[in-house]
Parts: sequence; C-alpha cells; structure tokens
Amino acid sequence: MTQSDQEGYPGSSLGLPESGRGSLASWRSRFAALIIDWAASMALAVTLFGVGVMRESGWRSWMILAVFFVQTSVLGALAGGSFGQLLARIGIIRLDGQPLGLLRAVARAAMICMVLPTVVIGAERRGLNDLVLGTIVVTRR
Repeated sequence: MTQSDQEGYPGSSLGLPESGRGSLASWRSRFAALIIDWAASMALAVTLFGVGVMRESGWRSWMILAVFFVQTSVLGALAGGSFGQLLARIGIIRLDGQPLGLLRAVARAAMICMVLPTVVIGAERRGLNDLVLGTIVVTRR
C-alpha cells in the first residue's frame, strides 16, 4: 500500500491512527453520546427543578440546557469528555497534547449549546467549535 493510499482515511492529516484508541470518533458514537447527555440532563433537571422544566415557560424552561452546559463543562475539564462521551468511550483532546482545561471545556460547551458552531462541519469531522479551540473528538477504546 502506498503512502497516498494510507493518507485517505479520516484523521490522517492530523496524525491520528486509522482505527482503535486515538482514532477519529465515528458519527454514530458522537450522536449516541449527545443523546445520552441530553437524556441525563433532562432527568437531572426534572429531579432538581421539577417537571416544570418540560412544560413551563420562564426560567425553568432553560434548566435542561443549563444542566447540560454544566455537565459537559465540568466533566469535559475533569475527565476529557461528557457523561455521554465517557459511556460511548470517546473523548475530547487538544491537538497540541495539553489537557483540555476548564476554559476550553466551558467555551466548547457554550458553543455546543448555541448549536450553530457544532453543525458547521469542517475537515476531519471537526465542528467550528473544535476548529476554533484546537480540539478533536477521538475514540478511547
């Protein structure tokens, strides 16, 4: 196999392996992690603030998003991935090899909550939030 054939897989331009630990996370695992995160945030918000978070307007209507933001920020900074990402065995790393850190985790969570930076996808399955922050979502297994 020539070198040009090997460079064709997602993540090759970033120096990531083609498969296994440290390879680019699949869309399926990323979507599964997001669903798990949102469901866990809904359950926790209902537990903390009551069923009103599902049907009322006002401040309660924002509590699911607030719980999601806090959960993804804190776990992102401490564990390198949100609750759903940890269960899906994927995580967030910086391209320069440094720890993610609280500031980047908070900025990344804020951009995910705004939705648009996350759905603007660039090369190597990286959303605008990952491009701006110098991060990437990889497989942990």
